[in-house]
Amino acid sequence: MQRIFFSNLLLMVLLNLLVKPIALFGIDATVQNRVGPENYGLYFSLLNLSVLFNTLLDLGINNFTTKNLAQDPEKIKKYFGRVFTFRLLLFSFYSIFTFSLAVFLGYSGKPLYLLGFLILNQFLVLSIAYLRSHFAGFHFFKTDAFISILDRFLLIIVGGLWLFSALAPEKIRIQEFIWIQTFCYATTLVVGFLLLIKHIERPYLQWDFKFGFQLIRKSWPYALLVVLMLLYTRIDGVMLERIHVNGAYEAGVYAQGFRLLDALFMFGMIFAGLLFPIFSKQLKQSQAVVLDLVKTSANLLLGGIIIIVFVTTYNSPLILGWIYNDINDAIGPFQFLMLGFFPIGMNFIFGTLLTANGNLMVLNTISAIGIAANITINLILIPTYGALGAAVATFATQGVTAIAQFVYCVYKFDIPRRPAGLLKIGGLILGLYVVSYTFEKEPYLMLIQIVIGVISLFILSLIDLKALKKLFISSR
Repeated sequence: MQRIFFSNLLLMVLLNLLVKPIALFGIDATVQNRVGPENYGLYFSLLNLSVLFNTLLDLGINNFTTKNLAQDPEKIKKYFGRVFTFRLLLFSFYSIFTFSLAVFLGYSGKPLYLLGFLILNQFLVLSIAYLRSHFAGFHFFKTDAFISILDRFLLIIVGGLWLFSALAPEKIRIQEFIWIQTFCYATTLVVGFLLLIKHIERPYLQWDFKFGFQLIRKSWPYALLVVLMLLYTRIDGVMLERIHVNGAYEAGVYAQGFRLLDALFMFGMIFAGLLFPIFSKQLKQSQAVVLDLVKTSANLLLGGIIIIVFVTTYNSPLILGWIYNDINDAIGPFQFLMLGFFPIGMNFIFGTLLTANGNLMVLNTISAIGIAANITINLILIPTYGALGAAVATFATQGVTAIAQFVYCVYKFDIPRRPAGLLKIGGLILGLYVVSYTFEKEPYLMLIQIVIGVISLFILSLIDLKALKKLFISSR
């Protein structure tokens, strides 16, 4: 099972490394530089608003489908037509709710027009995710990997022509960027459906009230979890734009730092997306195998994240300067957001384990605490510190939820409490700190940090060469 996990993880990472960074930093960041921080800040706020309650489009159906397909494929795959019909009804509820919330928050005119397309985009994104939940459940990881990058690949092609070709307009508008995204998502949805159709019963749009009610009853805990997690991870951008005196600008500054975190978050989600169906299946068979996979994946993911955190925080002016024209106000928020990536990485491992095991009440309670902490800290810090205050709130909230999930997993799954693991992590952090402090003024600090960090992963056995060799040989 570890061989399957790592071989498909490698494929997903390689594809995403080839495509998604170009889409984020070549297209998305260029759009922000061209339209300015205020215009992009408004878009960023509206995007977060459309994301906050997009689980109304899903109600946990995707996680429910992935988990149950992995455990009982024949039982779930015949439901596609009824589920998709039900999702159309959910789209209506989601649209009405989000527009109503936007009006309540004071949006009107052009922002509501832009929000309409962003709402449509969320429907397309969640529909693509629903198709991918089938591919993951069937363990069609290669197909899932292809669909996972198709929309970004199309954005690079179409957006590149729009931004850089001889026919590119001199002045671009943010709504044009949103329209291009709509086209890319819609095309990906059609391609994904054509690839899936041969593996399921022929779908017909049909409304089944009893089925829809049963689906909500079974999947609502997943939906509540998603809502709570989105609230404490995405509400910052909306609060910035609404309550700070220079909200649109501060939201744009926050978006500069958040973009790299979002890119890294995508790669972490690859881990979580692959681990979830495997955890779901193995928890029914052998907890010992699951704990072994938890240890291996946690060492690999968290060790790599520690290196990323040191590289990005110590070299933040250099990294931001590669991407944006004006970076002075973004450095502080960016550093705190990068520090928050470590607890986010913990959540990818331990939150996924708890979700696969069905401990949703615990996760929902932890997430509710996270929301309360996040909103409180934001209300205190944003009016004075703007984007920096929102970044501090994100770091603090992610830390609280990560520690809570880890502690619960230790007791729930009787994870061995061996100090050696913590000492290895502590040794890696200490070593990188010494290197970063010693060579702080060197022009090649970033390269030194990466080389020393990777070597340390092997020396400290956070990456076990023997285990990797065994996996490579067995995968042939």
